[in-house]
Formats: sequence, structure tokens, C-alpha cells
Amino acid sequence: MPVVAQIIKEGLDFTAPVTFLVGDNGSGKSTIIEAIADVCKINSAGGKAGTRYASTGAKTPLGEAMDADLTAAGWRLVAGPRRQRKGFFLRAETLFNLAQNVSGLPGFWDADLTQRSHGEGFLTVLEAMFSEPGIYLMDEPEAALSFLSCLGLVGLLDRLAAAGGQVICATHSPLLTALPGAQILELSGDGIRSVAWAQLELVDHWRRYLANPDLYLRHFLG
Repeated sequence: MPVVAQIIKEGLDFTAPVTFLVGDNGSGKSTIIEAIADVCKINSAGGKAGTRYASTGAKTPLGEAMDADLTAAGWRLVAGPRRQRKGFFLRAETLFNLAQNVSGLPGFWDADLTQRSHGEGFLTVLEAMFSEPGIYLMDEPEAALSFLSCLGLVGLLDRLAAAGGQVICATHSPLLTALPGAQILELSGDGIRSVAWAQLELVDHWRRYLANPDLYLRHFLG
């Protein structure tokens, strides 16, 4: 995978409190997020740092090869006393499996997510676990959120950044990536490049589609 080869050769620097990883399916976004979770001692399948659900088994292949040069504050968040570690990995595809094990436990959320809609469950987790400075990983958090809820998430990310948090988010959302000041890394078959929001391929596609859906639909319908 060109993205992984580039990271192993050149490394990957996060230059802003919020970084978005953007790319097509299979471009390597989740692979990178999972490896970062391994490095930060957070369950690569999703979950909270410093709990019995944190990763104890084998690391992902990239997580095994990757090393991290964190700031002093960053190291305290992932390697300090267990109860003081601040980090969470919200992974859309595994969140509700996780919720069956941790809902109602100290340090998590009280609500039973199975009694709430998909989107309400996501918002419950965001409100409970993303409330103070820490290292936060997200894999497609927009999956269950409405337009307005996505805008609410943008506000949450902005508040976390202002409070000293670090967020790394894999996404397909042009709403989330519009967060002012965010670092945007676009992944493709050529590797990784830093890109401005207005030049993102996904933003260009959404603009064209919303202006004239038939330009795209004629290639897929009937």
C-alpha cells in the first residue's frame, strides 16, 4: 500500500490539533488510525485508553512497525497512571459492540445505547468521552450523524482543540473537514499529501453532484 510505504519511509507529522485523513475506500485511512491506536495504547478495535479493554493482544502490522515521537504532554496522556490516561477511539463499525460491554461502567456513559437510535448513541458517546483534553481517534464518526449533528461535532472538535486536545479523524465528510485550522491529509494510490479543503477531491465531487446529480447518476442507473 503506497500510503503505508510512505509513512514507514518518511514518517507522518501532525501539525495541528485536529487532523483529518481523507481518501477513497481502501486508501489506508483505517489502517493508519488503528496503528496510531496501538502506539497510544488504545484498543485498535475501538475503546478507551487505560482500561481493561485497552489493547493487550498482538498489534496491527503497521502498529508493530510504527513508533511515535509524542510531546511530553502526549506521553503523559498515554503512558501515565492508568486512571489518568485520556484517550478514546470512536470506531463507527465497532461502537455498539463495545457499548454492550461498557455502558453503565464507571468512566463511561450511563445510557443503554441499544435503547437509542444509531445517531443518538453516537452523540451519547461523544458527549461522555470527548469532554476534556486528550488523544482522540475517530474512524468515520459521521456515519450515523445528520447534517446538523455533524455541525455539532465540528463545534466539539473545535472546543477540544482549543482546550489542548489532539484529534485524528478518518472521514469522508466535507462538513467535518471544513473545520478552520485543521490539517487535512489526502490518501490515494500515490501516497499522502497535505491539501486545502477547497482542493479536496471529495469536496469537488460533492459540489458537482449537488449542482447536477445526473452528471453522476447517469453512469450508475439503468
